[in-house]
Amino acid sequence: MTKGLPLASSTWDEKEIIAAKKVLDSGKTTMGLEVAEFEAKFAQATGSKFAVMFNSGSSANLAMLFSLKYSKEHGLRPGCEVIVPAVSWSTTYYPVSQAGFRLRFVDVNKETLNIDLNEIEKNINKNTGAILAVNLLGNPADLQNLRRIAESNGLVLIEDNCESLGAELEGKQAGTFGLAGSFSFFFSHHICTMEGGMVVTDSKELEDILRSLRAHGWTRGLSENNFVHPLSSNSWEDLFRFVLPGFNLRPVEISGAVGKIQLEKLEDFIFVRRRNAEIYRSLFGESEHFRIQTETGKSSWFGFPFILTNEFKGKRAEILNLLTNNSIETRPIVAGNFLRNPVMKHLDHIADGNFFNADEIHTDGFFIGNHHFDIRENLYELRELFDQFQKEAIL
Repeated sequence: MTKGLPLASSTWDEKEIIAAKKVLDSGKTTMGLEVAEFEAKFAQATGSKFAVMFNSGSSANLAMLFSLKYSKEHGLRPGCEVIVPAVSWSTTYYPVSQAGFRLRFVDVNKETLNIDLNEIEKNINKNTGAILAVNLLGNPADLQNLRRIAESNGLVLIEDNCESLGAELEGKQAGTFGLAGSFSFFFSHHICTMEGGMVVTDSKELEDILRSLRAHGWTRGLSENNFVHPLSSNSWEDLFRFVLPGFNLRPVEISGAVGKIQLEKLEDFIFVRRRNAEIYRSLFGESEHFRIQTETGKSSWFGFPFILTNEFKGKRAEILNLLTNNSIETRPIVAGNFLRNPVMKHLDHIADGNFFNADEIHTDGFFIGNHHFDIRENLYELRELFDQFQKEAIL
């Protein structure tokens, strides 16, 4: 039996190394053709009209939220409330506040760990401008009903899909149900471009805004008929005309070159992750000592979460210590209930109601890594360790 299980592992082989070296040998390492080709392939793979690459998934979220600040068609007014789930990563939330909007937190569903639709409907009011859905740990939120709620209330729906590349709901890719969706290509995610992220959208206006925001807020690289600012007859001046208060969030060519190769492997990666998930569910799905995540649609299984219950409840520290001693890496379920972090004093937010489910995840939840290779032996080992812990607890 293979002992131990890391949280993440490299998805690269010699093809990525060759592609990276080719870029280095060319001397053209800043954002260019490789990035553009990856964007086109990614848009096609997700069934989106447009895809804009960034230097990280966090940057993708930042640009996505700021695009709503400057959109004439879909824009939110300053101070608008954006409904968010209480369980997610920090850079789901920061861009909302940084863009001048107010976070309105709601609890998550106990079973799926995604945003609770009943809580959303309770929290919609005259100040609500958008819903930011998070597809947690590879699992799609109830995106079709989320879209229905958004449309019936005149709200913008956007998705943080950074953990859920390849997830599907009734044949449609997670990350494409709303006006825009973000993706991440960090080392621990489904595909890796070292650092990197993407925003997909079917809105030409949003695509133009995202491209401008990505590179200093200028008009360089925009088409003649763009939605940000008209180009002039002077191409030299168009190179250095600044029209939006943007950022420098540009990816590099190596990331684009590697991304194209990784995207070709994605289908196989997801197939193996789902096969691992079948073992995970068969071993742990009926346990009386913990609850596992209920799948919505077809999860791409970023990782395998556990929420301790019954006699295991309150014993997370002891269990994590046992797993650590057996070289099984663990992490909190994303960031637990984010409201319990000291950084909240710096964020404009509202948190009415209760957060029972997010709190349970915060105190009694953790997850282990899934991989693009067979880990059934590791999962059997994990089950043996849980059984061992149960026996010792009873004794």
